[in-house]
Amino acid sequence: MSEFQMMFLPVIAGLILLTVGFNMRERNIGVLMMWIGTLGMIGIMAWKILEKLN
Repeated sequence: MSEFQMMFLPVIAGLILLTVGFNMRERNIGVLMMWIGTLGMIGIMAWKILEKLN
């Protein structure tokens, strides 16, 4: 797999978690999914920034 595909799959997974979690926001699992999706997106951005700094 190329580097683009390796980064694209986690981004899509995080966005799916955010979307499904938002639709289920009345339940605890929906809030948890939104948290995981948000932290995943922030983690990916932080990873890429740290990768560029080195």
